[in-house]
Amino acid sequence: MEEEIANLYGNRVRIRACGLCWEAGKLLLVNHKGIKYSNFWAPPGGGVEFGETIETALKREFFEETGLEISVTRFAFGCEFINKPLHAIELFFLVQKVSGTLISGYDPELQLIQGAKFMTDQEIQAISGQEQHGILRFGSSENILSQLSGFYSI
Repeated sequence: MEEEIANLYGNRVRIRACGLCWEAGKLLLVNHKGIKYSNFWAPPGGGVEFGETIETALKREFFEETGLEISVTRFAFGCEFINKPLHAIELFFLVQKVSGTLISGYDPELQLIQGAKFMTDQEIQAISGQEQHGILRFGSSENILSQLSGFYSI
């Protein structure tokens, strides 16, 4: 992990809003660099800012990272990630694309994004386990992830 990431996000609990978006059976993932390894694939999302609703944060993060405008369908599940100095509570929502063209977006704090792509189950499963978000260990199909509920430690 890069020192800049630890300095910016470390040693505090961070609340993140994350979205699960499928198109033609493919899950949208964003490729980040420097978080764990050279590549880290995760559903779009990011930190909720003070005074911002979770839905507003999710829509903002989606647009920043992918160029897509979304509608939030429903809350799906939560998870907790602890790998000192990082500690995140992640709230996952099912979302639908409303408009926009998929781009490799940006991160206003640090430029971590290398790309964004709708991926098939086979493409996701071909990614090394350490390079994919922990929630993907359950699977990546819409049938599996949209049925998860509760709270998970990853």
